Amino acid sequence: MKQLGLGLNLSTKKTRKREFLEEMERVVPWAALVQIVAPHYPKAKTGRPPFGIETMLRIH
Repeated sequence: MKQLGLGLNLSTKKTRKREFLEEMERVVPWAALVQIVAPHYPKAKTGRPPFGIETMLRIH
């Protein structure tokens, strides 16, 4: 049985998606947006906990 790999992604190819996400990281003030949304974001009382604020902001 041969080892297929270590599961490391050593690819250095710049895809359009990667370039777009890097640009978003530079341009969007994520920390400031999280502070604005945090008081209005639902708190988990019972049931399934909500996703993180920053995760949901990045999705939308």
